[in-house]
Amino acid sequence: MDPTGVDIATLPVVEIELSRLSSVYSPRTSGEDPEHVETLLSAQGELPPILVHRPTMRVIDGLHRLKVARVRGETTISVRLIDGTESDAFVLAVEANVRHGLPLSLADRKRAAVRIIGTHPQWSDRRVASATGISAGTVADLRRRRGQGGDEARIGRDGRIRPVDSSEGRRLAAELIRSHPDLSLRQVAKQVGISPETVRDVRGRLEHGESPIPDGSRRLRTKPELLRRAEQDFGHVDGRDRQAVLERLKADPALRLTETGRILLRMLSLHSIDGQEWERILRGVPPHWGTVVARCARDHAQIWAAFADRLEGRATDLAAG
Repeated sequence: MDPTGVDIATLPVVEIELSRLSSVYSPRTSGEDPEHVETLLSAQGELPPILVHRPTMRVIDGLHRLKVARVRGETTISVRLIDGTESDAFVLAVEANVRHGLPLSLADRKRAAVRIIGTHPQWSDRRVASATGISAGTVADLRRRRGQGGDEARIGRDGRIRPVDSSEGRRLAAELIRSHPDLSLRQVAKQVGISPETVRDVRGRLEHGESPIPDGSRRLRTKPELLRRAEQDFGHVDGRDRQAVLERLKADPALRLTETGRILLRMLSLHSIDGQEWERILRGVPPHWGTVVARCARDHAQIWAAFADRLEGRATDLAAG
């Protein structure tokens, strides 16, 4: 079973006796949160089914809902059963607790990542990061501490096997981008066997006159240097050329007079604030929400990136036709 490919919503719902269930599977080391239990107790309507590993009858997702059922004196609870290995079930438990309900703490997510690295050593850093809600860089650091950085290839989030050392793929991607600049990220990625995100990084390096193959200097930057670069990036966001393009888009009736066009213009306008405004918003994010907001921002960035890839691919297809 591929735990990242399970569509939980399609699993049938059954009633299981509480006495048959075990809650020792939770990646939440602090146990139940009394305030969250109280919140669920006061909720109107029926709570969603919990997720249970059929071979062991351990609760994968729904620790607090199980507690609520016991407090209410109920004898059964609605359950969706999942098969597979215990290690795969743990991945599902982490994903479920990262994506909804009461979020896992950063410490719990790191501990979960260490465990998943041990049970799924063939997974890429990004795939482990996607399951645990931490950055791929943090996963890479955790992997190095365990002495597990020597694999030749790993399985990515899309299920494809790629080499850990992508130097050759980056070199080939750079050559392909130079000779065919009209190709989309996904088209280049498919031809050379690396991820679209790696191709994006290669293209960005070429645009800045850098080598397509990292030399590790970025990872060695100190925190003040990273902050200075972030501030420079925010300053770059305030580009007059981009604002001029936006004004031209707003003047086009094909966009201005259609519903989908107006939605697109509003979205582009929303992200066209200047660098100082981005900095003000950054400083206004409460520290305890920093990781959550950062994850949301990355998710939205990936959506925009996929949107851009589709647009580039469509433009290439139209030009070829």
